Amino acid sequence: MRIKICGITQPQQGKAIASLGATALGFMCVPTSPRYIQVEQILAVVEQLPEKIDKIGVFANTTAPEITQTVVSSGLTGVQLHGDEPPEFCQQLRQLLSNVEIIKALRIRSFKDLEKAATYTPNLDTLLLDAYHPQQLGGTGTTLDWTMLQQFSPNCPWFLAGGLTPDNILEALTQVNPSGIDISSGVERAPGDKDLDKVAKLFERLRSKWK
Repeated sequence: MRIKICGITQPQQGKAIASLGATALGFMCVPTSPRYIQVEQILAVVEQLPEKIDKIGVFANTTAPEITQTVVSSGLTGVQLHGDEPPEFCQQLRQLLSNVEIIKALRIRSFKDLEKAATYTPNLDTLLLDAYHPQQLGGTGTTLDWTMLQQFSPNCPWFLAGGLTPDNILEALTQVNPSGIDISSGVERAPGDKDLDKVAKLFERLRSKWK
């Protein structure tokens, strides 16, 4: 299972989280986010990471040229679209960034939101399902209704996000069978400041499930 820790801002924390077992780190490239990180800061983190770790930039309603520029300048290996991007935008980005993972986040309130997934999957590598919040795009600490996702089976891999913590991760994974999990606020002291004890606890819980 892929384990993505999102909202990384500090090089030493990024390196430590990778060593604890994360397979992907996420960087908020949305200026309004409290976890926003500039290209130079992303580079400082990426330089500390093993090559096998996926480096995902999170964007929302950003133009394709801007996303491409950030990817090229910062060494990202993936792009996560967390705004209102239509399927056509994903297709455009796929043509511009043929060797980069394209992830589309959907904020889920109802089964109707889940039905949108099928319109995106032809132009994506991966989906991400997050909890809906009227003001915030992510990192809200709000969980999804996991029972809605028990039959969810898209034509591509997918991440479960939304309010996951070391304390509820095993409950979530008994109800839902994602390809990966994405955690941000659930392992933080403050936005962008990760609590390495919580990260370690998360991996302890996951290892206990996989024994």
